[in-house]
Amino acid sequence: MKDNRTLCALAVCGLLAAAGSARAHHSVAAEYDLDKPIEFSGTVVRMEFVNPHSMLVLEVTNPDGSKTVWRFQTGAISTLRRLGLVKPSAEGGLKAGDQVTASGFAARSGNPQGMLKQLRMPTGRVITTWSGDANNN
Repeated sequence: MKDNRTLCALAVCGLLAAAGSARAHHSVAAEYDLDKPIEFSGTVVRMEFVNPHSMLVLEVTNPDGSKTVWRFQTGAISTLRRLGLVKPSAEGGLKAGDQVTASGFAARSGNPQGMLKQLRMPTGRVITTWSGDANNN
């Protein structure tokens, strides 16, 4: 009887842990407003190649001359690699100081954040990082 209680308690703990991580993984539409497209040209501060979502950090000069740092969420490292977006150490890699144009969707929070949809590289090549399925990220 005691073994069944222990087993039940372990099963409940496992389910609760799984539910927490599942809840943390949310849809694009929950965080980004798909009715608010944005596009900025700016200077790459850094590209954070991390999983599950990499980040492009871009410094943008505003019309008044001030600067804003925007963070664009992108896909996983493996997805970016397949698209040809690679670390700075690789040939053609995106590096700090590169001039790029990023387009996507603004964060619902109003913070200078967005979901990256397309990136125009310094070479002029356009990389599409998000296809438009609002239920997946």
